Formats: sequence, C-alpha cells, structure tokens
Amino acid sequence: MALAAPEQGRAQEEERLVLPSGLEAELQEVITGEAAMGLTVRFRFVAEGFTGAEDFEAQTADLEYLCNDFALERIDMAETTPDRVVISLADRPSQFGQFDPDVAQIFESFSIADAACILELF
Repeated sequence: MALAAPEQGRAQEEERLVLPSGLEAELQEVITGEAAMGLTVRFRFVAEGFTGAEDFEAQTADLEYLCNDFALERIDMAETTPDRVVISLADRPSQFGQFDPDVAQIFESFSIADAACILELF
C-alpha cells in the first residue's frame, strides 16, 4: 500500500497540526501492515501538553480530525482501501508496540466508508 505524496508547500502545515482541542500535534510515524482484522494503517501523532486526562469528547474530536483531515488525504485509495485506520496521540514519541508507563497515549480504530473515517471504538 502506498501513501499519497504530500503536495508541495504542505510541509509547514504538516509540522503544526492544530487540533480541535487546541493542542498542536505532529506526525511521529506511519505504520502499514496486515493485522488480524485486515490491512491496517497506523498514524502515530505526538502532542506536547497532551495528558490523556482530557475528556472523552475532546479526545474523540481530535482523533476524528486527525483521521478525516490528515490521514485520509495521505492514503492512496486508488491503490487499495485499508480495512482499518488507527490514530494514536501521545505526549511524547515512543517505540511502537512497547509499553512505556511514562507515555500518556490514546488510540482509536476507524473504518472508512464514503471517503470518511467511521469511529470503531475498541
């Protein structure tokens, strides 16, 4: 699966993503692979100041924004549509798949329908 190349001039925009909650996030990494539930693309974001204690509605709005307004623009749907997009947000960079009790992190899974992310609560 290929990710669509970012348009020229978007680099600065990608460095600073202002979320609905007011936090500023940046992309840490994108991981693509097959999981038990099919093709999964993971977008991992970091936002300094994120605590994990924000209310559920604010967290959900931030993750939906990152999926719909950032991730979907970068997935090449012409090639293949992933079965799942997972968006994570943490207070600092971390190693994927390794638990670190000092990292505040949330993540949610989304399916894609009609060119929109549909929240699939874990």
